[in-house]
Amino acid sequence: MSGAKLIDFNFIELSESQMLVRSKTFNSELQKRRTIRDFSTKPVSLEIINQCLLAAGSSPSGANKQPWKFVVITDQMLKTKIRYAAELVEKEFYEEKAPEEWITALAPIGTDKSKPFLEEAPVLIAIFEEKYSVLPNGEKSKNYYTRESVGIATGMLINAIHNCGLASLTHTPSPMGFLSKILDRPENERPFLILVVGYPKPNTQVPDIKRKALEEIAIYK
Repeated sequence: MSGAKLIDFNFIELSESQMLVRSKTFNSELQKRRTIRDFSTKPVSLEIINQCLLAAGSSPSGANKQPWKFVVITDQMLKTKIRYAAELVEKEFYEEKAPEEWITALAPIGTDKSKPFLEEAPVLIAIFEEKYSVLPNGEKSKNYYTRESVGIATGMLINAIHNCGLASLTHTPSPMGFLSKILDRPENERPFLILVVGYPKPNTQVPDIKRKALEEIAIYK
């Protein structure tokens, strides 16, 4: 840490019983989180979205370069353009590129080339990965572990959105170059994911999926 300014961590140590209660409460809450595809058009406060973005921005990143940009889209015309472009990509994927095994795996979830949620949800958050930073003098500055860093920040954003009482959907059409053009993003930014955010429609239903048990996801040595 040579040359870095240091501040006190101010760590507050909890008892093991307190930690266990917190961990169980947090786990219980996240087990309720589900991806939805039927969004209400009810508006969402940008003040709430901003707090979720600040939470995501607290994520760890390679060399603390924080290589993410979050483009918040509420303009209806932009959402329509994004839906149209995304559905063109998805049409090609489902009709020409997707292997039969992938189509079969998606069948229980009910996804297809139609993406009405891109227009119906009140908020889209287009997440971009900064391949490199541009300094005020115009010079390029290398970023490190950008994909991993943006992935962690996206996970924190999804949890923050759920925690405040909203629902979300991760949408990853491939390729996503259309996002850069529609949103006029610079060449150092690569589209990572579209996060659809809002309230579920009344009586929304979701697939009856099961999460893997602890012994299926954890190995102890």
